[in-house]
Amino acid sequence: MNIINGKEIQELKMKEFLTTIKNIDRKLKLVVIQVGNDAASTVYVNNKKIACEKTGILCEHIKYESIKENELILKIQELNADPKVTGILVQLPLPEYLNEQHIIDSIDPLKDIDGLTTSNIGNLYANKKGLVPCTAKGIIELLKQTRINIESADVVIVGRSKLVGLPLIKLLLNQNATVTVCHSKTKNLKEKTQKADILIVAIGKKNFIKEDYVKDGAVVIDVGITRENGKLYGDCDFENIKDKCSAITPVPKGVGPLTITMLIDNIIEAYKLQKK
Repeated sequence: MNIINGKEIQELKMKEFLTTIKNIDRKLKLVVIQVGNDAASTVYVNNKKIACEKTGILCEHIKYESIKENELILKIQELNADPKVTGILVQLPLPEYLNEQHIIDSIDPLKDIDGLTTSNIGNLYANKKGLVPCTAKGIIELLKQTRINIESADVVIVGRSKLVGLPLIKLLLNQNATVTVCHSKTKNLKEKTQKADILIVAIGKKNFIKEDYVKDGAVVIDVGITRENGKLYGDCDFENIKDKCSAITPVPKGVGPLTITMLIDNIIEAYKLQKK
């Protein structure tokens, strides 16, 4: 059984990025927009700022207690037009009174670091160049770095979010995997997950996946994060599953570091796309 260390993979990739960024002819800049006071969002924003600092990327954090939708879109349009801004990221979730997709779609697709604009999702499914959601991209990188064979593998994804499940379907198909997607309306979930060579779980339910959901020798990628009494838990019952797996990601220090890593990768990619 191999516990996949996302931090180690992150450190290797960050060294590569440092070399790449040193050879870029201008300073890269990310602008992160946050609305409201969601505690988890504040933690994620701080992690992004730290990653940018480590790689020499400027990071501006714009925070609003509340803001009208049209005013937020005007601000995004201003950043779209600013040649000094390489990337724009709206921290999710947004307060319910704001139309999330409308706001995301106001970001220039070439600056859309989260890869969540309708344009970039379309680019992914049309096999065109574009920016890809960081967590999904990070999972593919994690599998490749740990030499886990994706081609011809039966992959089961539990979760169909825009951040993880939906982009992963296409990314895995591009690697010639056979992909099954499960969700809250799936019947006989356990029967489906038991067939997975690679099981990817992203539903945000603490310890939801138990030992009997996983076949012997499977690779388990746990994307979920639940905060409870100051501790982080994944979607998988790690202690009871780990000895059954050939490889498994822990929570924390599994997929999370790769999400941040791919954020930096997307900023570099945004610079390249804008230069063309």
